[in-house]
Amino acid sequence: MGQGGDNQEAIGASAGPRRSIATREGETRAAAAFEALRRDIIGGVLAPGSRLRIEHLSRSYGVGATPLREALQRLSSEGLVLASDNRGFAVTPLRLDEFADLTIARIAIEREALRLSIRNGDGEWEAGLVAAAWRLARQDEALREDADAAMDAWERANVAFHQATVSACGSSWLLRVRSQLSVQAERYRRASVYLRRVSRNLAAEHAAIAEAALDRDIDRACDLVERHFEATARFLEPELRQRDLA
Repeated sequence: MGQGGDNQEAIGASAGPRRSIATREGETRAAAAFEALRRDIIGGVLAPGSRLRIEHLSRSYGVGATPLREALQRLSSEGLVLASDNRGFAVTPLRLDEFADLTIARIAIEREALRLSIRNGDGEWEAGLVAAAWRLARQDEALREDADAAMDAWERANVAFHQATVSACGSSWLLRVRSQLSVQAERYRRASVYLRRVSRNLAAEHAAIAEAALDRDIDRACDLVERHFEATARFLEPELRQRDLA
């Protein structure tokens, strides 16, 4: 499997602090380290499969060993880091079988959260969804013009749009599980160069989902979001297969 594993180290192996962490008022160093590491894992700064050595991370982030270990244990509970008694910590690899399983779970959770949200949503929910859809439409266009430059802004708008569709679901447990699945899916999207090259009308897909939700057409909206997730899985499959075989 071509994830780098034993040979790939985390950033900062030979450098001093390069991503020094600043804590907010009332925030612990462990909490700040957790947020910084989580952001860098999702964004691919810490590559899938790379070893996370405490001494290297301490130099790179300017944080001591104790808060780093606490942060890594929290990340392990979220599925972003693998913890081993013998081998320490590593960024969770990206694998085709895991992504297929993740897609099944995402569809199941997203359909139910969307169903409840459409049923419960009020005027404020509608206004939030319209605004999120408008912002994402602008980023969909930017992504088509220059995918590399627009990817970060598109990801933020994409996450916000799908969050807006389910924000009125009313179930904190559903939203909690959904959030964890969404973070894992974002890792796969951000790691994929193939997604940036593919010819796909994301703007039309997102507009159709928003329209169905605002029309209170639960079945159509749920079917559209399922096909939307499945299309992403199909586009990423070839690249993930190459990673598994490398």
